[in-house]
Amino acid sequence: MPDTPQTPPAAAEIAALRAEIDAIDDAMHDLLMQRSAVVGRLAGSRAKGSGSPLRPGREAAVLRRLLARHNGPLGRDRVVRIWREIFMASTAIQGGFSVACYAPSAQSEEAGLAREHFGPTTPMRIHPTAARALAAVSEGEASVAVLPLPAEGDAAETAWWARLEAPRLQIVARLPFLSGTDGAGALVVAPVPPDASGEDRTLMLFEAETRASRASVSQALADAGFVVPSVLLARAGEATLALAEIEGFLSVEDARLAALPWMRRTILGAYAAPVAGD
Repeated sequence: MPDTPQTPPAAAEIAALRAEIDAIDDAMHDLLMQRSAVVGRLAGSRAKGSGSPLRPGREAAVLRRLLARHNGPLGRDRVVRIWREIFMASTAIQGGFSVACYAPSAQSEEAGLAREHFGPTTPMRIHPTAARALAAVSEGEASVAVLPLPAEGDAAETAWWARLEAPRLQIVARLPFLSGTDGAGALVVAPVPPDASGEDRTLMLFEAETRASRASVSQALADAGFVVPSVLLARAGEATLALAEIEGFLSVEDARLAALPWMRRTILGAYAAPVAGD
Protein backbone atom coordinates (compact mmCIF):
# COMPACT_ATOMS: atom_id res chain seq x y z
CA MET A 1 0.00 0.00 0.00
CA PRO A 2 1.27 3.48 -0.78
CA ASP A 3 2.31 5.63 2.15
CA THR A 4 -0.29 8.11 3.46
CA PRO A 5 0.86 11.72 2.85
CA GLN A 6 1.96 13.38 6.07
CA THR A 7 1.18 16.98 7.00
CA PRO A 8 4.40 19.02 7.22
CA PRO A 9 5.22 19.89 10.84
CA ALA A 10 5.13 23.64 10.16
CA ALA A 11 1.69 23.43 8.54
CA ALA A 12 0.36 21.36 11.43
CA GLU A 13 1.66 23.89 13.94
CA ILE A 14 0.06 26.80 12.07
CA ALA A 15 -3.26 24.94 11.87
CA ALA A 16 -3.17 24.27 15.62
CA LEU A 17 -2.40 27.90 16.42
CA ARG A 18 -5.20 29.13 14.15
CA ALA A 19 -7.61 26.73 15.85
CA GLU A 20 -6.52 28.14 19.20
CA ILE A 21 -7.13 31.69 17.95
CA ASP A 22 -10.59 30.66 16.67
CA ALA A 23 -11.46 29.26 20.10
CA ILE A 24 -10.27 32.49 21.77
CA ASP A 25 -12.33 34.55 19.29
CA ASP A 26 -15.43 32.54 20.18
CA ALA A 27 -14.76 33.02 23.89
CA MET A 28 -14.25 36.78 23.41
CA HIS A 29 -17.47 36.99 21.41
CA ASP A 30 -19.35 35.12 24.14
CA LEU A 31 -18.05 37.60 26.72
CA LEU A 32 -19.01 40.59 24.56
CA MET A 33 -22.54 39.23 24.22
CA GLN A 34 -22.69 38.65 27.98
CA ARG A 35 -21.41 42.18 28.63
CA SER A 36 -24.01 43.64 26.26
CA ALA A 37 -26.76 41.74 28.03
CA VAL A 38 -25.66 43.18 31.38
CA VAL A 39 -25.56 46.69 29.86
CA GLY A 40 -29.07 46.13 28.53
CA ARG A 41 -30.27 45.22 32.02
CA LEU A 42 -28.51 48.32 33.37
CA ALA A 43 -30.24 50.49 30.77
CA GLY A 44 -33.62 49.21 31.93
CA SER A 45 -32.87 49.35 35.64
CA ARG A 46 -35.10 51.61 37.72
CA ALA A 47 -32.15 52.23 40.03
CA LYS A 48 -30.21 53.84 37.18
CA GLY A 49 -33.03 56.18 36.24
CA SER A 50 -33.20 58.08 32.96
CA GLY A 51 -29.94 60.01 33.19
CA SER A 52 -27.15 60.16 30.65
CA PRO A 53 -25.18 56.94 30.03
CA LEU A 54 -22.00 59.03 29.82
CA ARG A 55 -19.50 57.97 32.52
CA PRO A 56 -16.06 59.20 31.44
CA GLY A 57 -14.61 58.86 34.93
CA ARG A 58 -15.60 55.21 35.23
CA GLU A 59 -14.29 54.52 31.72
CA ALA A 60 -10.94 56.07 32.66
CA ALA A 61 -10.78 54.01 35.84
CA VAL A 62 -11.44 50.81 33.85
CA LEU A 63 -8.73 51.68 31.34
CA ARG A 64 -6.20 52.45 34.09
CA ARG A 65 -6.92 49.10 35.72
CA LEU A 66 -6.50 47.23 32.42
CA LEU A 67 -3.34 49.10 31.48
CA ALA A 68 -1.82 48.41 34.90
CA ARG A 69 -2.19 44.65 34.37
CA HIS A 70 -1.35 44.66 30.66
CA ASN A 71 1.74 42.97 29.24
CA GLY A 72 2.85 41.35 26.01
CA PRO A 73 3.24 42.57 22.43
CA LEU A 74 -0.19 44.21 22.12
CA GLY A 75 0.38 47.98 22.39
CA ARG A 76 -1.27 50.01 25.13
CA ASP A 77 -2.81 52.28 22.49
CA ARG A 78 -4.49 49.24 20.92
CA VAL A 79 -5.94 48.21 24.27
CA VAL A 80 -7.42 51.68 24.72
CA ARG A 81 -8.89 51.71 21.20
CA ILE A 82 -10.49 48.29 21.67
CA TRP A 83 -12.09 49.26 24.95
CA ARG A 84 -13.14 52.66 23.67
CA GLU A 85 -15.17 50.86 21.01
CA ILE A 86 -16.64 48.57 23.67
CA PHE A 87 -17.57 51.59 25.81
CA MET A 88 -19.30 53.33 22.91
CA ALA A 89 -21.14 50.17 21.88
CA SER A 90 -22.44 49.97 25.46
CA THR A 91 -23.42 53.65 25.39
CA ALA A 92 -25.38 53.08 22.17
CA ILE A 93 -27.30 50.24 23.84
CA GLN A 94 -28.35 52.62 26.63
CA GLY A 95 -29.69 55.30 24.30
CA GLY A 96 -28.89 57.70 21.48
CA PHE A 97 -25.55 59.45 21.62
CA SER A 98 -24.07 62.07 19.30
CA VAL A 99 -21.20 64.56 19.24
CA ALA A 100 -21.02 68.25 18.32
CA CYS A 101 -17.45 69.22 17.45
CA TYR A 102 -16.11 72.74 17.03
CA ALA A 103 -13.42 72.45 14.37
CA PRO A 104 -12.28 74.37 11.29
CA SER A 105 -12.88 71.27 9.14
CA ALA A 106 -13.75 67.58 9.32
CA GLN A 107 -10.01 66.85 8.99
CA SER A 108 -8.96 69.02 11.92
CA GLU A 109 -7.19 67.81 15.05
CA GLU A 110 -10.27 68.14 17.26
CA ALA A 111 -12.44 66.18 14.82
CA GLY A 112 -9.85 63.41 14.65
CA LEU A 113 -9.62 63.16 18.43
CA ALA A 114 -13.42 63.09 18.71
CA ARG A 115 -13.73 60.25 16.19
CA GLU A 116 -10.95 58.27 17.83
CA HIS A 117 -12.48 58.65 21.30
CA PHE A 118 -16.17 58.23 20.50
CA GLY A 119 -15.80 55.80 17.63
CA PRO A 120 -16.27 56.13 13.85
CA THR A 121 -19.94 55.06 13.92
CA THR A 122 -21.05 57.60 16.55
CA PRO A 123 -22.99 60.43 14.84
CA MET A 124 -20.88 63.61 14.81
CA ARG A 125 -21.48 67.05 13.37
CA ILE A 126 -18.81 69.69 12.79
CA HIS A 127 -19.73 73.24 13.84
CA PRO A 128 -18.00 76.47 12.75
CA THR A 129 -17.95 78.05 16.21
CA ALA A 130 -17.62 76.91 19.81
CA ALA A 131 -20.85 78.73 20.66
CA ARG A 132 -22.77 76.71 18.08
CA ALA A 133 -21.33 73.41 19.31
CA LEU A 134 -22.29 74.28 22.90
CA ALA A 135 -25.74 75.38 21.77
CA ALA A 136 -26.23 71.98 20.13
CA VAL A 137 -25.70 70.36 23.52
CA SER A 138 -27.87 72.88 25.35
CA GLU A 139 -30.72 72.37 22.88
CA GLY A 140 -30.51 68.57 23.00
CA GLU A 141 -29.20 68.19 19.46
CA ALA A 142 -26.02 66.50 20.71
CA SER A 143 -24.95 64.61 23.81
CA VAL A 144 -21.52 66.25 24.15
CA ALA A 145 -19.42 69.00 22.59
CA VAL A 146 -15.74 68.59 21.75
CA LEU A 147 -13.79 71.86 21.94
CA PRO A 148 -10.13 72.92 21.64
CA LEU A 149 -7.91 72.99 24.70
CA PRO A 150 -7.64 76.47 26.24
CA ALA A 151 -4.48 78.19 25.07
CA GLU A 152 -2.31 81.07 26.20
CA GLY A 153 -3.41 84.20 24.38
CA ASP A 154 -7.13 83.32 24.21
CA ALA A 155 -9.17 86.52 24.34
CA ALA A 156 -11.64 86.65 27.23
CA GLU A 157 -14.32 87.99 24.88
CA THR A 158 -14.14 84.96 22.57
CA ALA A 159 -12.63 82.13 24.65
CA TRP A 160 -15.30 79.43 25.02
CA TRP A 161 -14.08 78.48 28.50
CA ALA A 162 -14.52 82.05 29.75
CA ARG A 163 -18.19 81.94 28.75
CA LEU A 164 -19.08 78.37 29.68
CA GLU A 165 -22.43 78.27 31.50
CA ALA A 166 -21.30 76.11 34.41
CA PRO A 167 -22.69 74.22 36.21
CA ARG A 168 -25.41 73.69 33.58
CA LEU A 169 -22.67 72.60 31.17
CA GLN A 170 -19.45 71.13 32.51
CA ILE A 171 -16.14 69.78 31.28
CA VAL A 172 -16.18 66.01 31.79
CA ALA A 173 -13.22 64.60 29.84
CA ARG A 174 -9.94 65.43 28.15
CA LEU A 175 -8.81 63.88 24.86
CA PRO A 176 -6.78 61.85 24.23
CA PHE A 177 -6.72 59.63 27.31
CA LEU A 178 -3.27 58.33 26.34
CA SER A 179 -1.01 61.38 26.45
CA GLY A 180 1.09 61.99 23.37
CA THR A 181 4.16 64.07 22.62
CA ASP A 182 2.61 66.34 19.98
CA GLY A 183 0.60 68.44 22.43
CA ALA A 184 -2.69 67.61 20.70
CA GLY A 185 -5.76 67.77 22.87
CA ALA A 186 -9.41 68.69 23.30
CA LEU A 187 -11.99 68.93 26.05
CA VAL A 188 -15.44 67.33 26.24
CA VAL A 189 -18.38 69.36 27.58
CA ALA A 190 -21.68 67.75 28.61
CA PRO A 191 -24.94 68.72 30.39
CA VAL A 192 -24.05 66.38 33.25
CA PRO A 193 -21.51 66.68 36.08
CA PRO A 194 -18.18 64.87 35.72
CA ASP A 195 -17.64 61.64 37.61
CA ALA A 196 -14.43 60.98 39.51
CA SER A 197 -11.96 58.43 38.17
CA GLY A 198 -9.65 58.33 41.18
CA GLU A 199 -6.94 60.44 39.54
CA ASP A 200 -8.41 63.68 38.25
CA ARG A 201 -7.82 67.33 37.51
CA THR A 202 -10.29 70.14 38.01
CA LEU A 203 -10.54 73.28 35.88
CA MET A 204 -11.48 76.42 37.80
CA LEU A 205 -12.16 79.93 36.55
CA PHE A 206 -11.22 82.87 38.78
CA GLU A 207 -11.68 86.61 38.35
CA ALA A 208 -8.52 88.11 39.78
CA GLU A 209 -7.33 91.66 40.24
CA THR A 210 -6.78 93.90 37.21
CA ARG A 211 -3.05 93.36 36.69
CA ALA A 212 -2.71 89.96 38.31
CA SER A 213 0.23 87.91 37.08
CA ARG A 214 0.49 84.19 36.54
CA ALA A 215 2.98 84.00 39.40
CA SER A 216 0.67 85.79 41.85
CA VAL A 217 -2.32 83.63 40.91
CA SER A 218 -0.27 80.44 41.20
CA GLN A 219 1.11 81.55 44.57
CA ALA A 220 -2.36 82.31 45.97
CA LEU A 221 -3.56 78.86 44.92
CA ALA A 222 -0.48 77.18 46.39
CA ASP A 223 -0.91 79.11 49.66
CA ALA A 224 -4.47 77.76 49.88
CA GLY A 225 -3.12 74.21 49.55
CA PHE A 226 -3.80 73.49 45.88
CA VAL A 227 -1.41 71.73 43.50
CA VAL A 228 -1.64 73.61 40.21
CA PRO A 229 0.02 72.16 37.08
CA SER A 230 -0.95 75.15 34.90
CA VAL A 231 -2.55 78.60 34.90
CA LEU A 232 -3.77 80.59 31.88
CA LEU A 233 -4.62 84.30 31.99
CA ALA A 234 -6.99 86.36 29.86
CA ARG A 235 -7.57 90.08 30.31
CA ALA A 236 -11.23 91.12 30.49
CA GLY A 237 -11.56 94.89 30.79
CA GLU A 238 -10.71 95.85 34.36
CA ALA A 239 -10.33 92.24 35.48
CA THR A 240 -8.09 89.28 34.81
CA LEU A 241 -9.62 85.88 34.18
CA ALA A 242 -7.47 83.01 35.39
CA LEU A 243 -8.06 79.41 34.31
CA ALA A 244 -6.33 77.03 36.71
CA GLU A 245 -5.79 73.32 36.27
CA ILE A 246 -5.86 71.86 39.79
CA GLU A 247 -4.87 68.37 40.90
CA GLY A 248 -7.79 66.42 42.35
CA PHE A 249 -11.56 66.24 41.97
CA LEU A 250 -12.85 69.39 43.69
CA SER A 251 -16.30 70.34 44.89
CA VAL A 252 -17.74 73.72 45.83
CA GLU A 253 -17.65 72.57 49.47
CA ASP A 254 -13.86 72.27 49.47
CA ALA A 255 -12.72 74.23 52.54
CA ARG A 256 -9.57 75.46 50.79
CA LEU A 257 -11.61 77.67 48.49
CA ALA A 258 -12.40 80.01 51.39
CA ALA A 259 -8.70 80.89 51.62
CA LEU A 260 -8.60 82.32 48.09
CA PRO A 261 -8.65 86.11 47.71
CA TRP A 262 -11.13 86.18 44.80
CA MET A 263 -14.90 86.29 45.15
CA ARG A 264 -15.70 84.88 41.70
CA ARG A 265 -14.56 81.29 41.43
CA THR A 266 -16.33 78.79 39.22
CA ILE A 267 -15.65 75.09 38.82
CA LEU A 268 -15.87 74.44 35.07
CA GLY A 269 -15.58 70.67 35.46
CA ALA A 270 -13.01 67.95 35.85
CA TYR A 271 -11.45 65.17 33.83
CA ALA A 272 -9.40 62.02 34.32
CA ALA A 273 -5.68 62.73 34.23
CA PRO A 274 -4.19 61.30 31.02
CA VAL A 275 -1.90 58.29 31.23
CA ALA A 276 1.32 57.62 29.36
CA GLY A 277 1.17 55.96 25.96
CA ASP A 278 3.58 53.42 24.54
